[in-house]
Amino acid sequence: MSLGRTRGVGLSGVNGFVVEVEAHVAGGLPGFVISGLGDSAVKQAPERIKAVSSLVEGMLVNQRRVTMNLSPAGRRKVGTGFDLAIFVAVAAAMGIIPRTVVRDVVHIGEIGLDGSVRGVAGVLPSVHAAALAGVRHVVVPAVNAAEARLVSGLKVHAVADVRELVQRYRDLARGRAVDPIAEPPHPETAAPTRATDLSDVLGQSEAKIALEIAAAGGHHLLLAGPPGAGKTMLAERLPGLLPPLDEEQAMSVTAIHSVLGLLDEVRLITKPPFVAPHHGASQSAIIGGGSGHIRPGAITQANCGVLFLDETPEFDKGVLQALRTPLERGTVTIARATESVTFPARFQLVLAANPCPCGNGWGQGVDCTCSVAMRRSYFGKLSGPLLDRVDLQVHVQAPGLTMAAQPPGESTRVVAARVAAARAVQRQRWRGLLVEGWALNAHVPGSLLRSSAWRLPPSATAPLDRRLERGSISLRGYDRSLRCAWTIADLSGRQRPGRDQVELALSLRRQPGVAA
Repeated sequence: MSLGRTRGVGLSGVNGFVVEVEAHVAGGLPGFVISGLGDSAVKQAPERIKAVSSLVEGMLVNQRRVTMNLSPAGRRKVGTGFDLAIFVAVAAAMGIIPRTVVRDVVHIGEIGLDGSVRGVAGVLPSVHAAALAGVRHVVVPAVNAAEARLVSGLKVHAVADVRELVQRYRDLARGRAVDPIAEPPHPETAAPTRATDLSDVLGQSEAKIALEIAAAGGHHLLLAGPPGAGKTMLAERLPGLLPPLDEEQAMSVTAIHSVLGLLDEVRLITKPPFVAPHHGASQSAIIGGGSGHIRPGAITQANCGVLFLDETPEFDKGVLQALRTPLERGTVTIARATESVTFPARFQLVLAANPCPCGNGWGQGVDCTCSVAMRRSYFGKLSGPLLDRVDLQVHVQAPGLTMAAQPPGESTRVVAARVAAARAVQRQRWRGLLVEGWALNAHVPGSLLRSSAWRLPPSATAPLDRRLERGSISLRGYDRSLRCAWTIADLSGRQRPGRDQVELALSLRRQPGVAA
């Protein structure tokens, strides 16, 4: 009996897990079987391995009976990234390469029929999982080597061809020095484009205040108004007001982009992502899912950043309703009959909507061609439960000549400095509660803000109390208004919000014509 072992890495969502790859090679009726709950790409690996084995001297896989096992056998294995590990395990079992050298090495990569080792998606989270499992050496395709080196704590070895890899292992077993394999040059970073600046937006003082509050406290925002008023411009400038991602957030965001194959530059992403899907996107594209292989959706791609839904009422109602649970939990779980995958989804939601389908239903609405039923159906997609989770809901004024004559407002740099200061205050305030992930006012449970330690005096909460008593605001809306009031106080330099901050939070909570 000949048994060879090495390691690979599987992905479940955006998290990796180390897989023991075992190969048993024996005589008898030729065959190649893989067990361990692999998908169709894994099951097709034997054909690629058979073709490549003819390129390596003495590796006659077609004449042997090969049995592979990917352990843990009960977890689903997805993708072509197991090709290299399967090849190495078979080669070790047949004595082509030393078994002891490859036993504790992780191998990741797809194999071409010419023996080349091709790049795969998700190398960053795979290598990160290997490092957390205590692996010290990992072999990856040369095109993915720079991405893999973003993870510290292990040695990354690049490989471009399986024949080179076999020869290198043989040289290592004989005590010979091996030269590193040449890696392809990294593409030059694209020339930086002009950053969007908040001063480009003329007027819209109320909307700019709401944007600053949303950035400072991590609050969700709805911008409603006529076409051309600047809703999209305002939304696109929100990421510029947010501080850079910390190391943990940067690793999470970069890993998500790696799994999606969107990692254009080999570096950690330190800027909050801005994701703006088209209103024709399906629920799987927004929330995540897909047939066979479960992939992250737009809400996961926007993790630690901004998800902007332009023309929100044009989105499918089921898509909008599916946002409710991720907005509350910061995660989304996609369940299938065979597996359940949880993705991170801690994003800031920005919605933009016209007043009606034709867009002319503002002011006196003289040019509006929409019926009352059409308007109700249009905004009916923004259900009450969804709007109740949106902290700030403001009306963007129609552009006019007086607005064009106004001088430019504050720049992004000036407003971002105030946002950073307000966030520093929040981190200090909730420092003892960070074990729960509460770093911003928007993350703090309302029950805590209503507790004796943080309860505001009745004189300050009187406007909120009256609205709650009349039933014009829900308890969820009450709590979200409290969070906004705390953020307004942080921006104002106050230790606690007063009546003025509560009233401002309420005025930015629900504007006429915005309600569903």
